[in-house]
Amino acid sequence: MDLLKIGLAAGVVLGTAGPAVAAPQVSAAWSRPAAAGTTGAGFMTLANPGKAADALVAVESPAARAVEIHRSTMSGGVSSMQRLNRVDLPPGGRVQFVPGGHHLMFMGLKTALKTGDRLPATLVFASGARVKADFEVRVSPPATAHHH
Repeated sequence: MDLLKIGLAAGVVLGTAGPAVAAPQVSAAWSRPAAAGTTGAGFMTLANPGKAADALVAVESPAARAVEIHRSTMSGGVSSMQRLNRVDLPPGGRVQFVPGGHHLMFMGLKTALKTGDRLPATLVFASGARVKADFEVRVSPPATAHHH
């Protein structure tokens, strides 16, 4: 057996020996109604069923000019909002995106978001995983959303 065949055989064995990487999961994704040209907010629960840490690093949506990851905080009675480059997702952990906390900002909406619409997005993770999500447009969180 020549070296190329040995290398290919070893690559196949090494490629299949490791555990499968579990992609992060999105649930209870929703957004409030918003006018075209304005900014919409996205909320959800992210879960990492895998055994390795991951992080949300970007969000893409054909419905908005840009999407940013933000976190609102309250300090001394003053609310502030900070843009984040990533949201860490520990192994087996979850992160809630809720009003007053972590949330997505859908900037420059191309069309109005009306109750009952779906806002499509693709969440991009540090692991390379790309997870598609539809944010249901509604005036309040779905019953399955948990608030802390």
